[in-house]
Amino acid sequence: MVRAGIRQRCSIHAMAPDSIETDFMDWTILADEATVEKTADALRENGFEVFIAKDGSEAKRKALELIPEGSEVFTATSTTAEQIGLANQINESGKYVSIRKKLMSMDRNKERAEMARASAAPEWTVGSVHAITEDGKAIIASGSGSQLPAYAYGSHHVLWIAGTHKIVKDLEHGFKRIYEHSLPLESERARKAYGVPGSTVAKLLIIQKEHPGRIQIILVKEVLGF
Repeated sequence: MVRAGIRQRCSIHAMAPDSIETDFMDWTILADEATVEKTADALRENGFEVFIAKDGSEAKRKALELIPEGSEVFTATSTTAEQIGLANQINESGKYVSIRKKLMSMDRNKERAEMARASAAPEWTVGSVHAITEDGKAIIASGSGSQLPAYAYGSHHVLWIAGTHKIVKDLEHGFKRIYEHSLPLESERARKAYGVPGSTVAKLLIIQKEHPGRIQIILVKEVLGF
């Protein structure tokens, strides 16, 4: 499905900041063609390199074209990257130096500082975002903040794959999307994966401008991730 204008409203209410209206909206509707192009142009104006893919398979192929084999790559936790098979290809193919595999082999209690350094400044970081505004800003929410240093500054190259259903009108709607849609789904994932009560939005990163060439975004015309 694609949308033009305001998203469909539903009767469900979600926990969100008091400053944001809480009428629930359907955040799984793909943006229409004009909105995708407008957003891509705005992102480019803000220093991001943007590609548009018709589906997850095309997005995966493009991502693997962009990342040279042999590169050091940290795959931040991303349902999108997992759904299209990109995370597995990077971590298990043997064609890349997988920072995640390195981290999984380390002792968090004894090597916490080294683990933080390894994930903060890899050659490449691959992941996704929770919202992209029509005027070209990216928003990432995190419970631990583990992916944020690489996204904000540390990684030489950042590659995000994001379905066009993550495009929102502005920052306010981006925060609304996070609290209404992303947080409940991430809490469900965390309960299943880690056995914890749920997730939380402890840290928020907004990237409004970037030095050209560092962050690349593949916008996908398919509902992927949350």
